[in-house]
Amino acid sequence: MIDARGRTIDYLRISITDRCNMRCGYCMPERLPDISHEEILRYEEILRICRCAVQTGIHCFKITGGEPLVRKGAVDFMGSLKKMPGVRRVTVTTNGFFLKEALPQLIRAGIDGINISLDSLDRAQFQALTGVDGRDRIMTALQAAVSTGIPTKINAVLLQETKHQIVPLSRLAQDMSVDVRFIELMPIGCGKTKKGLQEEEALSFLLSVYPDLRISGERRGKGPAVYYKSKFLRGRIGCIAANTHKFCSTCNRMRLTSTGFLKPCLCYDEGMDLKTILRSGGHEEERLIRAFRLAAERKPAGHCFDERDKITEWKTMNQIGG
Repeated sequence: MIDARGRTIDYLRISITDRCNMRCGYCMPERLPDISHEEILRYEEILRICRCAVQTGIHCFKITGGEPLVRKGAVDFMGSLKKMPGVRRVTVTTNGFFLKEALPQLIRAGIDGINISLDSLDRAQFQALTGVDGRDRIMTALQAAVSTGIPTKINAVLLQETKHQIVPLSRLAQDMSVDVRFIELMPIGCGKTKKGLQEEEALSFLLSVYPDLRISGERRGKGPAVYYKSKFLRGRIGCIAANTHKFCSTCNRMRLTSTGFLKPCLCYDEGMDLKTILRSGGHEEERLIRAFRLAAERKPAGHCFDERDKITEWKTMNQIGG
């Protein structure tokens, strides 16, 4: 599917739940209430949407939350999606807390990649950031995931309070075949209240340890990360600099929230209400396909993170799909 600006849209991020067992401050603070189950799309509804998405040319899917593995039946759903004709790639982003137990099912489901969100290796800081004493559990899951051979990545949000963790996190790519990606904090939801770091500052820390670090030129998945390699690393270091190095001109994605709202851009509270189409009946396939194409036509040229007063998305990241 080609949007109005000539970009190929072939990637859909799907949030299957807003719920999470952690409470990271930039994503889902303690005070935030859960969305009612009645408002959340059922798995069969998501699959019906995905069949229509495939007909428009979308063939790669990322499953997110909240924390997707807190929802019962999540891995079975991923397996059904992977078997769908026309689907080439299904990956999952998780906080890793329930990952080790889910790995045998994920292997059987044919999952193509696992991203683990991990902002700090310091046990006390990890608990302060997430509200959960789970660092060791997640490290065990990470090692288990890497051992399966499934491509595994770490996602670390660049926060002022965790800048001393940039080098320790990067050493995970030194010790095992895992990519470590540093992501600039986006001013969405509670991210507006936190102070982040820019890519250049992160790279300055990394270059002090890996002086030969250089851009590899590789495409490692469907995301926008720029990857770096070093002779000291088994994996790669990635940077996703949405604030300082906009990649909107090559954006290939849309997002489906757990409540069935199709978002062409993270920055704006605009899109298509697919849940209403699904639950109103009558020629839903034709209407869903039309909604995807209309969303692509309306996809903006880029975000406005540098002009925060123009951001119209007020929901938190767990409600949108991280």
